[in-house]
Amino acid sequence: MNDGASNGTTTRRRIGAHTALGLMLIVRPVIVSADAPLNYFLYADGPAATPTMLLGWTLAALAGVVALLFAVLLIGAIVRPRSPMERDARYVHAEGGGLHWVWIGTAISSVALFAVLAYMLVTLESVASPARRPALTITVTAYDWWWKIDYQGATAVTTANEIHIPVGEPVKIELKSADVIHAFWVPRLAGKTQTIPGVVNEQWIQADRAGVYRGQCSQFCGAQHAHMAFEVIAEPRAQFDAWYASQAKPYAPVSAAADVHEGAALFKERCAGCHAIRGTDADGRQAPDLTHLNSRRLIAAGTLPNTSQNQLDWIRHAQRIKPDSLMPSIDLSATDAAALTAYLRTLQ
Repeated sequence: MNDGASNGTTTRRRIGAHTALGLMLIVRPVIVSADAPLNYFLYADGPAATPTMLLGWTLAALAGVVALLFAVLLIGAIVRPRSPMERDARYVHAEGGGLHWVWIGTAISSVALFAVLAYMLVTLESVASPARRPALTITVTAYDWWWKIDYQGATAVTTANEIHIPVGEPVKIELKSADVIHAFWVPRLAGKTQTIPGVVNEQWIQADRAGVYRGQCSQFCGAQHAHMAFEVIAEPRAQFDAWYASQAKPYAPVSAAADVHEGAALFKERCAGCHAIRGTDADGRQAPDLTHLNSRRLIAAGTLPNTSQNQLDWIRHAQRIKPDSLMPSIDLSATDAAALTAYLRTLQ
């Protein structure tokens, strides 16, 4: 009796576990899709991405139909009874044999493939250029492993790993590489475009609604390829203009405190060879411009939230956080760390 009850309980538990697993497999895509930043298969938020998403669904559906058709035909061929004549290998070549099915299948496949090719070409044409003149032009230069962002205009603006654009307006992206081949990809706004040393490639993006869109290098480019991310922040035109005006300003000291002064001297000594702060003597070109560091959401090319503690951790432990990056780990005393942190807080 006990063994039977135990076995029944175990069976019910297994059925319950399998049912729960099945529900998880059904529900999980819905849950994940809501907060998956690189989800391009379920969401498209711009005219450069929507046709690509529809093409992806079409190709997936076609592949599914083909797989299902082959499965049905294979099962049918296995279970169908055969006459003695059909068991003869020569039958397929005989008059009235099965060879005509091969020709029918070839014809249907050829028509389907040409139709898909035509659809792909139409899709490529539809996303090749925006319907109206781009509102602004941005030059994006890929480095191992971060992104330099240069806004072209009457007042030049340089930032890093964060692109702001006005909602509902097309933006032209000129793509360059400072070292190896990378690929610029904002899945929910546009497809992938490579950045190639010595070549300027072009792409355009447009966001139909305000939000933060994750971008990623999609070309394997070295040890920290996975940590070479960026963000596109789409905002209303007035908000974008205010952000642009603030970014165009050079650094203006906001404190004469002793620790800020000491931190500025330390930055000039230890960091200015690579980093730039407009309005100061720091004019490095091999690392992100830090003039308005604290206006950004993330640091280290999307690796860490931008907080004072993470800034200090990044300075002290860059090679632990992002091994093989060009940012060295810098040993700081407690006094130097406090002074440098105080100075970095002024980079608004």
